[in-house]
Amino acid sequence: MRINALFKISYGMYICSAQHGGKMNGCIVNTVTQVASQPVLIAVTMHKDNLTHDMIKQSGAFGVTIITKSAPLRFFGNFGFRSGRDMDKFQGVNYRVGSTGAPIVLDNASAWMEAALVGSYDAGSHTIFVGEVKDAAMVKDEEPMTYAFYREKKCGTAPKNAPTYVSKDTEQKEVCRMKKYRCIVCGYIYDPAEGDPDGGIQPGTSFEDIPEGWVCPLCGVGKDQFEPVD
Repeated sequence: MRINALFKISYGMYICSAQHGGKMNGCIVNTVTQVASQPVLIAVTMHKDNLTHDMIKQSGAFGVTIITKSAPLRFFGNFGFRSGRDMDKFQGVNYRVGSTGAPIVLDNASAWMEAALVGSYDAGSHTIFVGEVKDAAMVKDEEPMTYAFYREKKCGTAPKNAPTYVSKDTEQKEVCRMKKYRCIVCGYIYDPAEGDPDGGIQPGTSFEDIPEGWVCPLCGVGKDQFEPVD
């Protein structure tokens, strides 16, 4: 079987959220789809190890935030690479609690919806949750983030319309000589050509010149957890 054929499947980037027992949590998912129109049903696929997974089963409701294309990497780090068992992911985050009781993230949101759970289906390592949409709204008229764009931005090349783009004909000649560094915890690659503008690191900054207080924009570890990319 050619497993790389699966890489051609298109995905989005979403936050699925829930609450139970007075605690709220959310995590990044890339499989959300509408499965029916009467009633309006959506399906979310989630790994069984996630705290949000357990909260959806216990509360019977969940929220979905469609993330904008302009969302910074640190936003994904908070909801994607850290566990709600160890921290409050909603601290400092703009959100609302819907009629179902599910918390809904409003930061970096193109749109949101909340659903009451109507069924769940075992899918090996994951569970497919199906919910009836009880409310939904637009937040910002902005293009949603896709998984392909997220991977491209995370791993290297920035599109020409991105603020981090560096012309290959000018500064890139010097920048390309600088080594890339990989976070050994989450796999994030620091590329000097892009820098980390959201973290105050301008394009063209070598890893060695990054201040010691800088942390990985995805998982939050320090520079000592990075290794050079050969």
